Amino acid sequence: MQLVWDLPVRLAHWLLVVAVAGSWISHYAGVQWFGVHRACGYTVLVLVVFRVAWGFAGTLHARFASFVRGPRAVVAFVRGGLRGEHPGHNPVGGWSVLAMLIVLALQAVSGLFANDEISSSGPLYGWLSHAASNRWTRVHHLNSDVMIVLIVAHLLAIAWYVWMRRTPLVRAMLTGRKPADATSPPPIGRTPWLRAALIVLAACAALAYAVNTAPETDVALF
Repeated sequence: MQLVWDLPVRLAHWLLVVAVAGSWISHYAGVQWFGVHRACGYTVLVLVVFRVAWGFAGTLHARFASFVRGPRAVVAFVRGGLRGEHPGHNPVGGWSVLAMLIVLALQAVSGLFANDEISSSGPLYGWLSHAASNRWTRVHHLNSDVMIVLIVAHLLAIAWYVWMRRTPLVRAMLTGRKPADATSPPPIGRTPWLRAALIVLAACAALAYAVNTAPETDVALF
């Protein structure tokens, strides 16, 4: 077994699972849970920013260059019956990661400007007109459906690999380790923790600044 996914990647993955689930549950739990919904949205945004930055500054298999392949590689992988071992994400999985990050980012950003037409609004609502906020709200609602579709597809793909291909993907995302062979690349080495911490702190600081400097205003119904 060889270490493929570093701990920051695994932490970001599982924290996103918790934050997305929390935002979905708190949305349907009632307005008294709006604070939890907002906190989950903040968490999703910070984690997505971190994962994107880590896709350029992280360890070998965390980098987009290691798993985002061109159309030919994707077509060849599909024509091959979705077979073939890959140290990190396969060509289809690589693009699914990008799609998920884009959708999660859009969901978190749109929530910053959205409103519920009653009493709750995103923290950056004050920067926009009510009409513009309503457009972001529609994006927030429509994109949530896309997000659910991607999550279901993600879970089905994992189930297929675990039960049909006997590939322990869940265990690999918990331990970071996958089977190694003679063609496997060298181990990823030490994790640059200081770099990871600086990315997270910078994302948190930027979000806190944007939220704290936004104009305070109530939802404009008329």
